[in-house]
Amino acid sequence: MRVPVAWLRSYCDPGLSASQIADVLTMSGIKVERLHRVGVGDPAAFVVGRVLEAERHPNADRLSVCRVDDGGEQPRTIVCGAPNVAGGQMVAVARPGAVMPDGTHLGEPKLRGVRSSGMILAEDELGVGEDHTGILVLEDDGLAPGTPLAEALPIADEVIEIEITPNRPDAMGVYGVARDVHAVTGTPLVEDPTAPDPEPAGADRAEEHAHVEIADPEICLRFTARVFEDVKVGPSPAWLKQRLMAAGQRPISNVVDITNYVMLISAQPLHAFDLDQVRGSRIVVRRAHEGEALTTLDGVERRLSSEVALVCDAEGPSGIAGVMGGQVSEVSAKTTRVLMEAATWVGPNIMRTSRGLGLRTEASARFEKGLHPELAMAGQRLATRLMIDLCGARLVPGTLDAYPKPVGRRRVGLRLGRIGALVGEAVPEDEVHTVLERLGFEVAHGGTGQLEAVVPPSRDGDVQREADLIEEVARIHGLDRLPATLPARRRAVGRMGPAQRLRRRLEDALRDRGASEVVAYSFTSPSALERLGVDPAEALAIRNPLSEEGSVMRPLLLPGLLEALGHNAAHGRPGLALFESAHVYAAVTGDEEGDGSDPVRAAEEAPAGARPARESHHLAALLTEAVPPTWRAQARVADFYAAKGLVEALLVIAGIEWRIEPGARPFLHPGRAATVRGAADGRELGWIGELHPLVERAWEVPPAAAFELDADAIAELAPARGHDGYRDLTSFPAVVQDVAVVVDEDLSAARVEAAVRAGAGELLRSIRIFDLYRGEQLGAGRKSLALRLEFRAPDRTLTDAEVAERRSEIEGALAEIGGGLRA
Repeated sequence: MRVPVAWLRSYCDPGLSASQIADVLTMSGIKVERLHRVGVGDPAAFVVGRVLEAERHPNADRLSVCRVDDGGEQPRTIVCGAPNVAGGQMVAVARPGAVMPDGTHLGEPKLRGVRSSGMILAEDELGVGEDHTGILVLEDDGLAPGTPLAEALPIADEVIEIEITPNRPDAMGVYGVARDVHAVTGTPLVEDPTAPDPEPAGADRAEEHAHVEIADPEICLRFTARVFEDVKVGPSPAWLKQRLMAAGQRPISNVVDITNYVMLISAQPLHAFDLDQVRGSRIVVRRAHEGEALTTLDGVERRLSSEVALVCDAEGPSGIAGVMGGQVSEVSAKTTRVLMEAATWVGPNIMRTSRGLGLRTEASARFEKGLHPELAMAGQRLATRLMIDLCGARLVPGTLDAYPKPVGRRRVGLRLGRIGALVGEAVPEDEVHTVLERLGFEVAHGGTGQLEAVVPPSRDGDVQREADLIEEVARIHGLDRLPATLPARRRAVGRMGPAQRLRRRLEDALRDRGASEVVAYSFTSPSALERLGVDPAEALAIRNPLSEEGSVMRPLLLPGLLEALGHNAAHGRPGLALFESAHVYAAVTGDEEGDGSDPVRAAEEAPAGARPARESHHLAALLTEAVPPTWRAQARVADFYAAKGLVEALLVIAGIEWRIEPGARPFLHPGRAATVRGAADGRELGWIGELHPLVERAWEVPPAAAFELDADAIAELAPARGHDGYRDLTSFPAVVQDVAVVVDEDLSAARVEAAVRAGAGELLRSIRIFDLYRGEQLGAGRKSLALRLEFRAPDRTLTDAEVAERRSEIEGALAEIGGGLRA
């Protein structure tokens, strides 16, 4: 929201600069986004002038040569193109060197041979309106030529832009912001501009002119309307136009400008109807019929759902409640009778309507935060005074007020001792009284050490309990004045558990190897899963998703990594290694066992209609380069073995014996994918593989390899840290032998290694494959794997006979899988 500083000072002037006022607001809890200037440059270059004479330009039919008294020694000659310029007028003059609102520097140009020493200004050239049909003619109310124009018009101002949180709709009105400044600084606050209520005129009643009905109280808490006769529609005065423009609103006409002005002051939106265009002189609030159409004030015909609240007349829709009015009853230059509406709409309904229509307005932004019904009458009172003063209108006696369930004022108790317990510092009782009263609360004693506060309507949605009152006291007292202390937590040890420590070590290991961490959303889209070849129906659907892009919970971490890779690749950074450590979500089936889940309990605790789910922690990585480029060599593209190397490093850190076996995944390259399992019990720990070419194409990413591990399962299998893992360093030498094993082409190296380990027994300390050979002498469909075996005994030096015996056992084990040792 934009808050013009001059407007703010008209209610509470603390004698501070605009930047100091912004600091006050920031420290009181209202976030200031930025501070900037609007209007002209140096106001001293703009003065009041009197047109002494205006003659036709000798060389141009549409220009006038004017002699203008601007308070100087000699009148200025100014060439003017406005059709309404005439002698005797008091006008706004910009002297040479002036800086206009758009940043233009005014010079002394020759216009058709006549030098123009200045400029007679129109509204839009001063930034106080949008009219450019003629110059701005000032009221001749004692202003002398040469008087600074700033004394007659607000031609320059500073604007504070603030971000409004959902709990502070009162701060969407300038008076609400001024109240906070008053509370912090103690500067006097002028009387609430919505308080006085002008006297009506005439013997008729509002009920004789119109009727109001709320057909659906679930969408409207209160609907008030006042009737104005003898309305003269025309331009607003310059001061009103300038305030609206400084606040970001476009001046339209005095009636419409009044509704916007009241909203900007009090945060209560209003809407003006041309009463002669309200068919049947009847207003009914109801929900729209499915597919019902309405043309709004912006000229767009909108099809409405049954969720939308409507303001209707006797023949159909007249406006979308709380969002935008309709053209059918729009105020125009011909309007003489106005029905002024101030209503209270249900916030969530307005939010859904605004989002569904893609139509967010200043009114909807306020209503969706929730306004108290009493604010409707406050807005009516201020609008009435302005309608009488600016439109010459007559207020018809009586207010049409449909209020099905009146809402009372909220009372909240406050224990003074509780303030110190919550904020860490006691606040004196007299200061608590002062702060709350400055904020508009009615405060009374509620007993020893207790107060009772009546919440003002503008703060009803925010202050509902004792803690809220304490927050109000603390933010005005000064959060920066409170002592910095750690929160008191009973029995808080502040240590990580074994599984957390292990995850931290694994994450650090990936960082040490050059991988960058990614933090992605926990939800994804069905289309993302389809691009991976995963059935979206197997994922957990979110009951109330924010959008289709986040309508299911992710069953694996790969989608987020692919999105990050695609974004970086599109911006010229294809060579990456990314990882994520986060939760994934899967539906629990009745036959799941042995994974630590309790499907029966999950089903009992799940809400009606929901699928029971299991949440687990995974660790995944995606890499496009195995080795980065250097000046001597190009980068080596990541492949299956690059990903496997990272997995091996992680599982070594975890202290887990593991193995891999062929395992297809729809998103992985056929033949270049594997399942990771625990060596002891065969429990699945994750997968490794290269991306499927179709997946690379669908996600528009370069070739990459990936893996994903179940960090919870790894933590369960990891041995406990301590002396149980200690092994003595033996002084007895090892016997190292290299053997060549011939097997069928389709037999995996893992099965060969398992057979060798089974035959070698406990004396085999390590095994490493260091070569692969294929040749004619081996025969078709055969391959040779070279293995380096290390035998060692903890208590003696092994003999050749013992090693030969182990070798014979290895040959027998290899024979069982169709292999053998090469001579």
